[in-house]
Amino acid sequence: MINRYFLLILVLLFGFFGVGFSQQKPVEVSEYEFIKIEKNRIEIPSDSVCLNNFFAKIDTFRQTDKGNINVLHIGGSHVQAGTFSHQIRKNFDFFNGENLTSRGIIFPFRAAKTNNPSSYSVNFKGEWTSEKNVKRDYSALLGVTGIAVMTTDSTAEISVNLNPRNSEKRWFMDTLILIGYAENEKVTPILKQNDSTYILATHNPENRTYTYILPDKTDTFTIIFQQIENVADKFVLNGFIPRTNTQGVVYHEVGVNGATVSSYLRCENFEKELALIKPDLVIFGIGINDAVDVNFSSEKFIANYNALITRIRNVSPDCAFVFITNNDSYRKIRGCKGRYHYQVNQNGVVAQQAFYEIARQNCGGVWDQFEIMGGLRSMTKWQDAGLAKKDKIHFTPSGYILLGDMLFSALADYYENFVSLQKK
Repeated sequence: MINRYFLLILVLLFGFFGVGFSQQKPVEVSEYEFIKIEKNRIEIPSDSVCLNNFFAKIDTFRQTDKGNINVLHIGGSHVQAGTFSHQIRKNFDFFNGENLTSRGIIFPFRAAKTNNPSSYSVNFKGEWTSEKNVKRDYSALLGVTGIAVMTTDSTAEISVNLNPRNSEKRWFMDTLILIGYAENEKVTPILKQNDSTYILATHNPENRTYTYILPDKTDTFTIIFQQIENVADKFVLNGFIPRTNTQGVVYHEVGVNGATVSSYLRCENFEKELALIKPDLVIFGIGINDAVDVNFSSEKFIANYNALITRIRNVSPDCAFVFITNNDSYRKIRGCKGRYHYQVNQNGVVAQQAFYEIARQNCGGVWDQFEIMGGLRSMTKWQDAGLAKKDKIHFTPSGYILLGDMLFSALADYYENFVSLQKK
């Protein structure tokens, strides 16, 4: 009897949320005896005004059906994998009701020869190389996605399907923003709609974007790269933002395997590209790679986070923040006889305390994932239950979906309490 089952009814499913939500099915999640479900809430170490302002925007949209609200989730491999973040996206989409809003920023990870989220598919042709913010030196300008793919191949193409086969047809676009640049302006990215229809972009060289206006809504696109004068110019692609004109909540995710807080600080174009999103809420999930260092310094960690938050506030001064503490994790240690064994990472506790301090200094909330999952050494229990992988760092799809539901449930609870207080 490792686990017991119960229905965690998200508050947005009740009539409190109004027409459109009450017909949604409750989200069924598993309660395991090692999970501290009573801790599943947003903690506020100092001031709640920033998060309250964000949920006031949510409530205004729900009352008036007007408003553009952007949520940005930043992290490492937990976010790049896409399962955790997409589950949160689908839950946030409940706020939109019948409004079919945009999907949010995407990156063609497959062209970078790394794992691509399953919630959208990517195909490519030609030769591509990549650069990532996890490297100290790289040959491309990086921005909010923290990663880029590059090509000089005249046959290169990138194709994206926002609704892959067997998925629900939910995400569409009538505008596409391509983030990227040609090193010598000798290559032009063109949107190929079919074998006879091609769409040219409006190019903004200052913020390095190409904007395509589509005649009809679609969920697929292909970009080709037309070389001018056959000079084999390099084109650097940093990501795509597929958009619709529908108002509501849009959930963006950016994550790079192995990324630390300083990885994003190295991105020269971070603020310039962040302005394309201008988030109202940032959910931070960076820290697991910072804390793997045996010489992990909470002071440096806090300073790096504060520097990144400053850059975000330069773009979006009223942005709210929610910090996800690191999950419990283990290090793979080589023993004296050359055999490997796992050792619990004691930095989990140190990082947990650091996140509360960062939130205290920045008017933020904390979702204490470390405490909720059971604290130190709890990762082995998640693994035994089929919720975590053998590396004792990452979760299985079931684990990520469970975490995504619990995080959103905590946010929805906060929203319910906020609205209730406003009515008194």
